[in-house]
Amino acid sequence: MRRKIPSTAALISFEAAARHESFTRAAQELSLTQGAVCRQIASLEAFLNVELFKRTRRGVKLTEAGLAYSRRVSEQLDAVERDTLSIMGQQGSNALELAVVPTFGTQWLLPRLGDFQRQHPQAMVNLTNRTRPFLFADTPFDAAIYYGDADWPGTQAFRLMAENAVPVCSPALLNDGEPLAPAEIAKRPLLQQSTRPYAWRQWFNHCGVQAARDMTGPRYELFSMLAMAASHGMGIALIPPS
Repeated sequence: MRRKIPSTAALISFEAAARHESFTRAAQELSLTQGAVCRQIASLEAFLNVELFKRTRRGVKLTEAGLAYSRRVSEQLDAVERDTLSIMGQQGSNALELAVVPTFGTQWLLPRLGDFQRQHPQAMVNLTNRTRPFLFADTPFDAAIYYGDADWPGTQAFRLMAENAVPVCSPALLNDGEPLAPAEIAKRPLLQQSTRPYAWRQWFNHCGVQAARDMTGPRYELFSMLAMAASHGMGIALIPPS
């Protein structure tokens, strides 16, 4: 079945005209005549049966439909350009698209990638942040490093390591530099991670301590945010040693 997709030339002309809100400036950028840009956009509007620009004596202005469509088209053209430059630059190398949780990716994985790439110069590893599960069929990813159980539909899972998070804080929150007992930690401000809402409760239960405020405190999505907040004395955080 033939795809319902307008011509690439029309989309490129539309994206440039939408970005500049000017057919003239779009023509200059694309090294075309203004008439050629007008014809491309007119053909696109006819294809869509939607008015993308309002024509006035002062020039052109995007309609609401044109504005919404321009954002989507711009994203897709950027993706096509990025993938094109990537395949041109690979020159036969094997690329791995890997989704990673951000702090683990920057603090643990990236420092080790240099050695991997020296051992496997033909391989290219591309990293993208993902903090939530996703469907692989809807993404370009080949694999993901993620915290959780192995229940991820359509995948094969391999256990890398346990988190074994430990409490960390600024030295300013310690009494003369002495470590805090779990019961004392329970009295201090607790920094929460939004993706692990029961982390402190599980930690206190493991220590045999009843903490009334184990789920109370500011919430952050990334371990890097928790680390920064803890280092500035905002509370105590649970962070994996890795």
